[in-house]
Amino acid sequence: MATATLDTTTTLLRIATAGSVDDGKSTLVGRLLFDSKSVLSDQLDAVERVSRDRGHEGTDLALLTDGLRAEREQGITIDVAYRYFATANRSFVLADCPGHVQYTRNTVTGASTADVVVLLVDARKGLLEQTRRHLAVAALLRVPHVVVAVNKVDLVDWSQDRFDSIAADLRTAATTLGVAHVHAVPVSALLGDNVVDRSDNTPWYGGPSLLELLEQLPSSDTSDDAAPFRLAVQHVVRPQSGEDRFRDYRGYAGQVAAGVVRPGDEVVVLPGGRRTTVAGIDTADSLAAGLDTLPEAFAPQSVTIRLADDIDVARGDLLAAAADAPVPTQDVVATLAWLGDRPLHPRTTVLLKHGTRTVKAQVREIAGRLDLDTLDAAELLAAESLTLNDLGRVTLRLAAPVPVEPYARARRTGAFLLIDPDDGATLAAGMVDGA
Repeated sequence: MATATLDTTTTLLRIATAGSVDDGKSTLVGRLLFDSKSVLSDQLDAVERVSRDRGHEGTDLALLTDGLRAEREQGITIDVAYRYFATANRSFVLADCPGHVQYTRNTVTGASTADVVVLLVDARKGLLEQTRRHLAVAALLRVPHVVVAVNKVDLVDWSQDRFDSIAADLRTAATTLGVAHVHAVPVSALLGDNVVDRSDNTPWYGGPSLLELLEQLPSSDTSDDAAPFRLAVQHVVRPQSGEDRFRDYRGYAGQVAAGVVRPGDEVVVLPGGRRTTVAGIDTADSLAAGLDTLPEAFAPQSVTIRLADDIDVARGDLLAAAADAPVPTQDVVATLAWLGDRPLHPRTTVLLKHGTRTVKAQVREIAGRLDLDTLDAAELLAAESLTLNDLGRVTLRLAAPVPVEPYARARRTGAFLLIDPDDGATLAAGMVDGA
């Protein structure tokens, strides 16, 4: 049999955009797609036709995303619009989040899985309350990188002093909120300066264009390689009739959430606690080609793990590195982003979905609501309930132990959803603070 090889030449970067109303976010996204040649010809023809009908002198690139916003305003439940594009160096998934204050929950949704938040600031207005709120949400969600696009620098005569002043204010706010990595880029989304190509209008700026910066930043999948191994079992592959090699085959399929796993590694099955070692690692392609076991697997690969011992493993269990495994618990303290239309009250019964495991839970206590202007966890506002778009601290009691860990340590295994047990609607996105 041949030996499997892995293709790691292309990495995916997940981007979320945020900004106040009229900061030019639609135009920036449109410019990014257009200048990176990620717009189909029929889409461009339609945008040019609408631009002419509206009396615009040139092509209004904001229309490339405004159509999706119009659909949301008509009542479609998808709050965040996603765009996919690629360059020769990288593939991107872009989550376009609404900018209004009342849509804070949508910003939480879009930024929850992002590697980078691109935060727009109008060069004429500078740091606004909504800018600080979006920066605070990025800090709460532990987004690894924040890129600040100081837009409309053409309207302040390409002023270096104005850009430097805004960049300094943002870095001060970011430091206060605990955001470690902030990058500032002066851009004109309307004219295309420093969006994809560097501009001659900002000779005082020596950094990369926005797209060049996005091509360089590491993804969270890369940083997850250094974390302890985690895989939530999604499917148990049982012995099958047919080819001899599958008659005794048993494996546990899922996506690697963090870390690296290799044959011979010791793992623990949670919440049961049984220990064993990894006998082999397969993918659908490697099995179909008759390849030997993979030498390793890492986030975010989808693989099937074979274990050395025949132990009880079911969907919803977590395979974790035995040397550094989370401790299953029934009591969880967490920060919730409340997404439900009905308020949340103490003693409410919900379903908690963590990875591929779902258990019943009860809200024991609402400790308070976070101030959206500061998100200072030490200064909670008193609250007897949580309403739409609130961010609050709660204590949950679970019907069965779940191997959660702090969100600050592990974004994927520290996150969960709360679901309405009656209709299956998503009520909240949760981040574990502790057990």
